[in-house]
Amino acid sequence: MNTDAFIGLGSNLQEPAAQLARAVAELAALPDTTLIAQSPFYASSPVGPQDQPDFVNGAVWLSTGLDAHALLDQLQAIEKAHGRERLRHWGPRTLDLDLLVFGSQMLNDDRLTVPHRELPNRDFVLQPLLDLKPDLTLPTGTTVNALRAQCPDNRLRQLHPPDYP
Repeated sequence: MNTDAFIGLGSNLQEPAAQLARAVAELAALPDTTLIAQSPFYASSPVGPQDQPDFVNGAVWLSTGLDAHALLDQLQAIEKAHGRERLRHWGPRTLDLDLLVFGSQMLNDDRLTVPHRELPNRDFVLQPLLDLKPDLTLPTGTTVNALRAQCPDNRLRQLHPPDYP
């Protein structure tokens, strides 16, 4: 049985929009997984340390036969292939892939929290989710639209081609 999974993508190093475009293609090629939709890309100010470039973010909607932890393993392998280094909390990165929502499941263990705990504070995640599925409701019963209405502004601005491949 397949599960709808929503993945957040972010990058602020080494041609961020190109990093995201490559990651979308790699996500679409995951085993037992189909890409349903891709959001537009957005630029936003960094969260945390401000001594780094702005981020480019987006999201994808996947239908997958993988369980949440197997999908997380695949996401981390893609990040590693893109040269992801975890040197500083909320620091710059070539690629960040976050499992935001995994069907109606609520998970909280030492490796994974779903829905993603920072969702309410991230307009650069909420807006792409709304672009993908305007009526998306979290397993808690809260709508993404309600979270977006209350979310702090992070200077979010949609990018348009030719800003990204």
